[in-house]
Amino acid sequence: MEKTWRLLWTGYQNAAENMAVDEAILIAHSEGKAPPTIRFYGWNPPTLSIGYFQRVEKEVDLDRLRERGLGFVRRPTGGRAVLHDRELTYSIIVSESYPGIPRSVTQSYRVFSNGLLEGFRQLGLQADMVSLADESEKERFASMGSAACFDSPSWYELVVEGRKVAGSAQTRQRGVILQHGSILLDLDVDLLFDVLRFPSERVKERMKAGFLEKAVAINHLRENPVTMEEALEAFTRGFEKGMGIRLSPGELSAYEETLVQQLVETRYGRDEWNLKR
Repeated sequence: MEKTWRLLWTGYQNAAENMAVDEAILIAHSEGKAPPTIRFYGWNPPTLSIGYFQRVEKEVDLDRLRERGLGFVRRPTGGRAVLHDRELTYSIIVSESYPGIPRSVTQSYRVFSNGLLEGFRQLGLQADMVSLADESEKERFASMGSAACFDSPSWYELVVEGRKVAGSAQTRQRGVILQHGSILLDLDVDLLFDVLRFPSERVKERMKAGFLEKAVAINHLRENPVTMEEALEAFTRGFEKGMGIRLSPGELSAYEETLVQQLVETRYGRDEWNLKR
């Protein structure tokens, strides 16, 4: 019998709101006040997010970011810098003790990636999951040291035609897993590399070339561009099929909305959090 999870589409929000919503659901779920949830969302304005452990002054050009009118936020998850622009972003919030969810971070990635895999297949793309436990595969996808997330593969990598098509990051707090990630519809590599810091222009160009060899967006692989609505439908069906669940459309509760506002005001909307390293 299929298990029913909540499905959310929260539309386009700013950087602080988007991260606050993910954490608010995590808190509510940990308290038994929200069901397991898969959420899809977009970003307005386009935003650069950085991983929890990244150092801003070393890796991000904040002046350039402001010039370009981009949002900026530090995620509660690890990983590297991601430019959230023409993408469908997803998050998964579920208890660590949920039946069928592996305790190991890498094995849970594999389970969640099955949903993403099926989503890409719904769009007619031949996606594959590569296990980077294999040393030769790890070498082939190894990072060249760039601050950009899609340059850095996780243990189970989703690839289409040998290139990375989704970047994900995970955190575990209060006995709950939060995994979120980017499903690229289009990719502005020049903009991404324009707002990151590099030791020299030569290094920047080398990194950019390497990045383009490893990462690709859905609409670069299809003759007919995918709309946000089509992607939403495909990945909703994909998570249902890949994870053996049923997704029932819902909304944030009043309690979650209150938590969102608190988290924007005390954390994700504040320089103390976003610039703290």
